[in-house]
Order: sequence, then C-alpha cells, then structure tokens
Amino acid sequence: AQQPMNNIARAALQALAAVLGGTQSLHIDGYDEALALPTEEAARIALRTQQIIGFESGVAQTVDPLGGSYFLETLTLQMEKGAFDYFGKLDAMGGMVKAIERGYPQREIAEAAYQYQRAAEAKEKITVGANEFVIEEEPPNILYIDESVARHQSAKLKALRGHRSNDEVRRRLDALRKAAARTPESGSSGNVSSANTMPYIVDAVRAYATVGEICEALREVYGTYTEASIT
Repeated sequence: AQQPMNNIARAALQALAAVLGGTQSLHIDGYDEALALPTEEAARIALRTQQIIGFESGVAQTVDPLGGSYFLETLTLQMEKGAFDYFGKLDAMGGMVKAIERGYPQREIAEAAYQYQRAAEAKEKITVGANEFVIEEEPPNILYIDESVARHQSAKLKALRGHRSNDEVRRRLDALRKAAARTPESGSSGNVSSANTMPYIVDAVRAYATVGEICEALREVYGTYTEASIT
C-alpha cells in the first residue's frame, strides 16, 4: 500500500469506467482501506468522487456514451467469450461446488496472482508508487480503534444477554439448526439443506440472538470448511 493517496486517482478512473460501462451499482473504497478501516476523510473523498462523476461530469446524462466504439465492443466480446469458457469448464466439472472441492478456482486465482507478481517484478506492469516512481515517504495516518471500543461492545452484549429471553433464543437457534440439517433435495450437490434458512435466521435476530451465536449454530451443522490443497 505504498503512496495510498494515489488510490484517489485510481478510484476516480475505475468509477468512471464503471459508469461508462453501464453499472447499476457503484461503491468506491477509501484510499487507505488496504491498510485499515477508512478514516472519515478517506470515506468522504470516496463519496465526493462518486458525486463529482454523477453531478459534475455529465456522463450519467447519456445512456451509452461509448456506444459504437469498435475497440470497446471488441473488448466486451473477448470478455464475454472468456466468461462463457469458464462457465463451460465449471459445467464439465459438475458445477461450482465440485470445482471448489477440486481446488480449481483456488488454483486459477493463485496462478493469476503469480503471473501478476512476475509482471510487476519485471516492470512489465507498472504500478505507480509501488514498482516505479517510488519515493521515501512517511507512514500515512490511518484509523486507530481504541481498545475501549471492544470493552464497550462486550458490555453491551452482556447487558443484551441479561435482558433478552434466553429460552426464546435457544428455541429459535434450535429451529435454525434443524432447518440447516434437513436432507438435501434429490439432485442437489454438496451438503446444502433443502430448507431456506433465512427466515429462521431472521427469527433468531428478532429474539436478539447475536451474529456469533447464529454462526455457531450453523457451524455445528455444516462444520468448518477446509480449503483443498492447491497442487
């Protein structure tokens, strides 16, 4: 995360590209999020970047400002073909769950990261401030979360457990476990329950079950996922 202020310019270009591509939803990260939670200043700059694109640039006033560009249409077709090639490979493996169990997406991600690193080290791919135009700089100011916040949250949880109906919480968590443990439907892959667990999660939340308690209830049924070794 060298020269994190450079991320402001990167985010503006990336957001503009997304708008030009017809995005339906857009979020810009703070320039310092590679280091920590964003500071208020970083979050505000990210928001203002979106607002400048939306209200000052005029790009949002045209449905398809790049319509008719041969170059962009070519890139779009290449991306589409690449995506469908991946879909074909995944289908041949029996679906995404089977592919994950075989470690296929993990290997693809690892290979892409390796090739990216090689290109960066050879300066075939330039990242300003990281492998070119590097300068000595002071560590940036990042958001510091005081330890008292954790103590305050622990006290709030303790008070919550003291005021809620813990018997009701247990009943609703038991209902969630039973829903998650239902036998998978015929033809489904993996150990996916045949039940929609979301209504049971909502019921547990309404009884003031905590996120940790809900996750633990699901963990008791599903276990903890262990990623396949990448070979």
